[in-house]
Amino acid sequence: MSQRRIRIGIDVGGTFTKAVAIDIKTGQIIGKSTIPTTHKAQKGVSEGIITALSTILAESKIEINEIELIAHSTTQAINALLESDTAKVGIIAMGVTPEKGNIIKRTTLNDAKYNSDQSLKTEHAFLDTAHLISESEVNQTISSLKEKGAQVIVATEAFGVDDPSNEMFVMKNAITHNIPATASHEISGIYGLEIRTLTAAINASVLPKTFEVANFVEEAIKNAGVHAPVMIMKGDGGVTSMDTFRTKPILTILSGPAASVAGALLYLKISNGIFVEVGGTSTNICIIKNGKPEIRYVTIKDHPTCIRSMDVRILGVAGGSMIKLKDKHVWKVGPRSAHIAGMRYSCFADSDVLKKGKIIHVKPKQNDADPYVAVQCEGETFAITNTCAANALGMIEKDDYSYANQNSAKIAMELLGREIGVTGPEAAMSVIQTASFEITKTVSKILKEFKMDKTKTQIIGGGGGASVLVPFVAKQLVIPYQKAEHAEVISSIGVASSMIQEELEHTIANPTPEQISEMHKKIHQIMIDRGAVPESIVINSEYIAEKSLLRVSATGNVEMDSADNAKNVFTLDEAKNRASDTMELSSDLVDLTFETDHYFVFTGHVSEKKLFSKKNRHHVLVLDRFGRQKLSIPNAKIFQGGKISILEELDDFLESRNNDIAPQVYLMNNLKLIDFSSLTSISHILNAVQGELDSSEKAAIIVEL
Repeated sequence: MSQRRIRIGIDVGGTFTKAVAIDIKTGQIIGKSTIPTTHKAQKGVSEGIITALSTILAESKIEINEIELIAHSTTQAINALLESDTAKVGIIAMGVTPEKGNIIKRTTLNDAKYNSDQSLKTEHAFLDTAHLISESEVNQTISSLKEKGAQVIVATEAFGVDDPSNEMFVMKNAITHNIPATASHEISGIYGLEIRTLTAAINASVLPKTFEVANFVEEAIKNAGVHAPVMIMKGDGGVTSMDTFRTKPILTILSGPAASVAGALLYLKISNGIFVEVGGTSTNICIIKNGKPEIRYVTIKDHPTCIRSMDVRILGVAGGSMIKLKDKHVWKVGPRSAHIAGMRYSCFADSDVLKKGKIIHVKPKQNDADPYVAVQCEGETFAITNTCAANALGMIEKDDYSYANQNSAKIAMELLGREIGVTGPEAAMSVIQTASFEITKTVSKILKEFKMDKTKTQIIGGGGGASVLVPFVAKQLVIPYQKAEHAEVISSIGVASSMIQEELEHTIANPTPEQISEMHKKIHQIMIDRGAVPESIVINSEYIAEKSLLRVSATGNVEMDSADNAKNVFTLDEAKNRASDTMELSSDLVDLTFETDHYFVFTGHVSEKKLFSKKNRHHVLVLDRFGRQKLSIPNAKIFQGGKISILEELDDFLESRNNDIAPQVYLMNNLKLIDFSSLTSISHILNAVQGELDSSEKAAIIVEL
């Protein structure tokens, strides 16, 4: 019998820390573990990670040498920022003296536009780079900032993305002062001194905390005898190394929500839908269109950043949310959860104990503005939650994760009903309606914002509380509902199943073929440094002309999965069905035009009726092997073949256009999909294609018509 290849995914939620073990060869889940998240432990949520890992190893009888990867999501960075539990940042801005005033103004971050609540605590210094800055100057500046209370350093220079040498020099000297440091060029390659400095400062403010957490997790896993790579989830749905977490924790913002969406995409193969994950403390809502999540630049506490992450809407209402009353009616549900309040749900209490209880009003935390209702019994006080209301109404099936003692749930709702002068069922329905209102409103806004057709969209429920609120929302909006398989651990599945994923952005007005190639080499090396197997790395590039922005992304795996049994890889039929749905064409009008080990290229044949004629166009769609859309062009032409033939065909086509402006051109070979739309010269396009192609490989050129 061959050795199993096991990946363990651990999701740290606000209420529970959940782990799953997956045999990556078969896709089978061979173990699950759930424990309360250890917010108050000496070493924070890290202790829960280790406990969940130890439990799943013991209960599932997994051999240490069977584990090929451990990956986890984290709330550490976002929680520190939301709670303002951050370090004071010393900003060292650099430039020439004539620009000193302007540079200081753009990097002090006191402007309310960038630091509205002044929660980002900073000190500032300036270094003149008109001359070669000396080690003594830098050391003196760092010492001065430390004396003012700075616990971490940010180095930032106006054109540091082009020449990062000064920023790197400052970072090197910070090491000798035993103070963490980050540089703006490390965080982003785009121009914009303010946004780059702000993003670097936000990143720096959580460095001490995340560095400590990363060290503890790695040390504890190593002490458990596990020597498999340890990875961490990023907000864009990929995983990366723990070293990245130590230096760029900002990339893990929205790590938890991204994990659940990754699970929906990779494990459930959803094409179009709104994924609603209901946990114990919060609800995360994400948009999936054409098999991929929407990605956006993240704003953190009104701070704009240049970090791209999944577009996740986070609401402070979930399965464990407690209830507020006002004027004898259910006023609000959440944001305080029973777990954070340190209370058990009423629906999990003994019925005989609960019968003797009475309604009281409590403020579980000092900063709670208004009291919540609870049931005070002899020896213990229980919370009344959404899960209690749903169980009282019989909305939860017996085999569901949220199923509880329905008799106890009804008793709790009767007590609540008496308090506000209605029946128990009426009180329970009022709780569900109030709680679901924000979710319904958010989903409606998403449908309108992204012009999603309700008849072609489904709501997918995930998380332990998937059955508590999501079916009710779907029914209210008259949208099909599907509960995710293994909903309660779908986020942990997403962590375990995700690939390494990295992205680089660089502001370049007119990129040359050499610059594009250099970006490819750079991201390829980053992927290898993060632990990706070289032959698994797939690189995509695109040029956003209106922003003069070259964006290069790459995915790869820690170990190559066998294509014939990897559960997450799409079959040709599955990929064709997704292409048909995306192009809104019947499958008989969609053909597979080109295929590599990593991509499918489909052509949809569209016939459009005009007033006195008919016009045909060919919609070209590129999907990767995991069903994710990489390119969609409404009307295009494809050339394919070897290096010589493809160059000749492309040259003939470009010359025949009799147009000085070259069309948008995309090159696809086995490992790359490259956007050459930034190149406007025909000779540049031909040189770039020639430089990227190997003489022996087959490739395809896609030209937008």
